[in-house]
Amino acid sequence: MTESSGTASSSAVATAAPSGLQSSQGTTTIAQDVVQKIAGLAAREVSGVYALGGGAARTLGALRERIPGASQSIGQGVSVEVGERQAAVDLDLVTEYGAPIADVARSVRRNVISSVEGMTGLQVTEVNISVNDIHLPTEDEGQQEPARVR
Repeated sequence: MTESSGTASSSAVATAAPSGLQSSQGTTTIAQDVVQKIAGLAAREVSGVYALGGGAARTLGALRERIPGASQSIGQGVSVEVGERQAAVDLDLVTEYGAPIADVARSVRRNVISSVEGMTGLQVTEVNISVNDIHLPTEDEGQQEPARVR
């Protein structure tokens, strides 16, 4: 029994080997904001994603866009936990009406994982997706009408 437990501990040591972020010459640390931005941009790239964030976050984002010089937060609707070698991502999405939600979620998950892992070297342990709303095409039409009073 001691032999098998010795084998298990040596394999545990092998899996704990330094990642590309840690070397004999130093350690690279990735900030949570960096992972949050990468994940947000990667999620927005997927067809069928209309926006990120819940209702309140989108309302604040819309108000922020009206302020000159302000921009919508790239990390809106994205929360992350970042460790030394791993990251976990939570996303709040609004999908386009007619887009198959399961397919959109699968594509978002795949794109976020490949982008975060490729750019940071962190292993993404999970990407949790919460679809909070569906964007209807008629919602855009109401916003595009010219003002009746000038």
